[in-house]
Amino acid sequence: MMGDPNVLEMVQEEGLTSNKDMEYSFEVHEEVSSRETSFLISEETAFQRDEQSKDSIFFRDGIRQIDFVLSYVEDAKKDVDIKAERRREFERNLRKSGLELEIEDKRDSENGKTYFVKIHAPWEVLVTYAEVLGIKMPIKENDTPRTQHTPLNYMLGPVKLPDTVKYPHPEYFTAQFTRHRQELFLIEDEATFFPSSSRNRIVYYILSRCPFGIEDGKKKFGIERLLTSNTYSSAYPLHDGQYWKPSEHCLNERYILYKHWARFSFFYKEQPLELIRNYFGEKIGIYFVFLGFYTEMLFFAAVVGLACFIYGLFSMEGNQSSTEICDPNIGGQIIMCPLCDKMCDFWRLNTTCLASKFSHLFDNESTVFFAIFMGIWVTLFLEFWKQRQARLEYEWDLVDFEEEQQQLQLRPEFEAMCKHRKINPVTKEIEPHMPLHARIPWYMLSGATVTLWMALVLSSMVSVIVYRLSLFATFATFMESEDSLQHVKSFFTPQLATSLTGSCLNFIVIMILNFFYEKISAWITKMEIPRTYQEYESSLTLKMFLFQFVNYYSSCFYVAFFKGKLVGYPGKYTYMFNKWRSEECDPGGCLVELTTQLTIIMVGRQVFGNINEAIYPLAFNWWRRRKARTNSEKLYSRWEQDHDLESFGNLGLFYEYLETVIQFGFVTLFVASFPLAPLLALINNIVEIRVDAWKLTTQYRRPVAAKAHSIGVWQDILHAMAVLSVATNAFIVSFTSDIIPRLVYYYAYSQNTTQRFSGYVNNSLYRDYRNPPDHEHKYAHSMQFWHVLAAKMTFIIVMEHIAFIVKFLLAWMIPDIPKDIVEKIKQEKLMTVKILHDFELNKLKENWVLNHNTYDKHVLMEESKAQLAKSTI
Repeated sequence: MMGDPNVLEMVQEEGLTSNKDMEYSFEVHEEVSSRETSFLISEETAFQRDEQSKDSIFFRDGIRQIDFVLSYVEDAKKDVDIKAERRREFERNLRKSGLELEIEDKRDSENGKTYFVKIHAPWEVLVTYAEVLGIKMPIKENDTPRTQHTPLNYMLGPVKLPDTVKYPHPEYFTAQFTRHRQELFLIEDEATFFPSSSRNRIVYYILSRCPFGIEDGKKKFGIERLLTSNTYSSAYPLHDGQYWKPSEHCLNERYILYKHWARFSFFYKEQPLELIRNYFGEKIGIYFVFLGFYTEMLFFAAVVGLACFIYGLFSMEGNQSSTEICDPNIGGQIIMCPLCDKMCDFWRLNTTCLASKFSHLFDNESTVFFAIFMGIWVTLFLEFWKQRQARLEYEWDLVDFEEEQQQLQLRPEFEAMCKHRKINPVTKEIEPHMPLHARIPWYMLSGATVTLWMALVLSSMVSVIVYRLSLFATFATFMESEDSLQHVKSFFTPQLATSLTGSCLNFIVIMILNFFYEKISAWITKMEIPRTYQEYESSLTLKMFLFQFVNYYSSCFYVAFFKGKLVGYPGKYTYMFNKWRSEECDPGGCLVELTTQLTIIMVGRQVFGNINEAIYPLAFNWWRRRKARTNSEKLYSRWEQDHDLESFGNLGLFYEYLETVIQFGFVTLFVASFPLAPLLALINNIVEIRVDAWKLTTQYRRPVAAKAHSIGVWQDILHAMAVLSVATNAFIVSFTSDIIPRLVYYYAYSQNTTQRFSGYVNNSLYRDYRNPPDHEHKYAHSMQFWHVLAAKMTFIIVMEHIAFIVKFLLAWMIPDIPKDIVEKIKQEKLMTVKILHDFELNKLKENWVLNHNTYDKHVLMEESKAQLAKSTI
């Protein structure tokens, strides 16, 4: 195992660190460890903090950089001796691994309770594990220009960042680091050759594999297990310095990120992606690349959606249906049946005048166009993202990337629960093993829990429907009886009041269920005992997404495809629970209510999410500083400042991706009913980027850098939602929108040759097209019903086929990897091979010359000996 403390000893045997000074330093370190961890630090040698800068990221000597910090508090309540022994063994093994430790006594901490173990990785450790992790390092500066200046670049000048911020380092040809070829790499200064993100990644790799003892006959290892058992309270790499000012003696990338990225005043600027990647690692960097790319693509959808909305706004007054409904001589003379049985009265159609006009904003000729456009847009978005991702893999040296080994590491919980062992067929090592029959009960429990919570979501939706049904009659009676409300009845109808309050109640229920399910899903995923961190994250992703899909979208699916479809007819209405009559849509259809529902849930979720993301870490950090008896970062050390920040956690990015994917669903699945959805998402994402940047830079501890070459399983989820969106939008246009019935009436049933839509309102009073009461087959479906149904099904089939044909054509025409990137990858591989070949050839020549000179000297010496022997004879 490559985190074992014997690794560096094996390297020493190879000749890299064969001198005995290293062994002596280990002995010294062990002696220091025994003294320091026994907490008997004498007053004479105690470190005076005033002698060092409060913002220092170095050991007391001011030379060795702090790459990682561990903290702990002595717990006198339980297991104090066991935890102390674990820490001593763990720190001793860390020193054996080559790491250098320096311990800050609790008396020097701000709260007087916390010990801090500062860790530094010396050069020999860095070069050893850089090779183990396959880290690519520069071998030659790339002289190929980055970008060509085009007229568009000059037009976008205001949104561009300075080149020194956008490209903080030159572009290099790189190769996987190997300690045997150190001369090949551009090593100007050993202290700065490895960036801080690579250093903390290497140290975390060692920490996650370092043993700390044998318990219950099993070898225990890894910092995660020690954190879980509260042996250590936290483990984190340090930020570069304070975010509001540059550091005095070293480059402060945190300050540069805050200045050019994490401030809302820079919302219109591009992101410093290279700097984000250098500071936080590729995994976090690719999230911000994705979020930025998604936001850029939303701009085009928002413009088209806004144009469709403006078209509806300008054509609203000329809409024939609204004109007839609002006309006192037409809509005012049409008496409608009561909407409930006992408390509701007959009503005139023109009371829905304003609602019919509002409906036209979103239900007009542009609806079909926008639905088809969004089907093409989502395909272009996913195809162009593949290209952007491929370009990113080249630019960030991820072309030959293999899955991060931390993700494939066995989870401590899995090892603790396993009672069986088997040989790994790949590594040939004995590993913990859990048979399938031992997992089946947990899988069954997990499946039952997820099903139960989905049923709970559906039951809560039914409860909201019952609320709306019971409240509608109350609203109707109250508004009829109150004379003071007569002047607002024209726009605030019982239908609108019920819809608004129902949507708000539904949003509150959604947020409550979501809060509790997050806790439940994490618990049942742990109960499944996933083998690796990757399996854990994949299982949690599936559960969370399925639940949130049902939780957020079920009410929208109900309004779009079920409400008003099975209401019955006079004399034979359908009832829910044999008590409440089924809900009906407005005369203009259910599209307005779907729009209202979508707007409240989408906007409410985005506003709540951004406020929560900003307020929670701010309040949490304020409280921790208050407990530490200080309110200012200026008063205590760098490691204490970071210790008092909130931890980003292993699932921090998971929730960010989940939030974005759920928003993507709102933008694509129901966009035919609400063309302003892309605009609202665009505004939210502009804010989201800066909020995420602000909290990562100022409110969270620095996350451990990790590699990733894609957005992972989320890309498959996006593809699935894109396919589903084609079907949902086709069904919304057909069954929720009024556009198809209007077109059927226009071409087949209109009697007016000059105004083809004249008479449509009277023709469509029965939304399911039934015969009138005086017909011999009263209330039976008329022939027009079957014509409209046939037209709806035809539209669905045609739209889906067109959308999928265009989708496959675009996917075929747009290559996943751009041609110029393919050429650059080939060029870089060729250059790298050439550089390595030249290096090995020169090294071979040097060895040959050296050996040849040695041979010549040997021949001369032998000849001299022979001449001397002859002269002696």
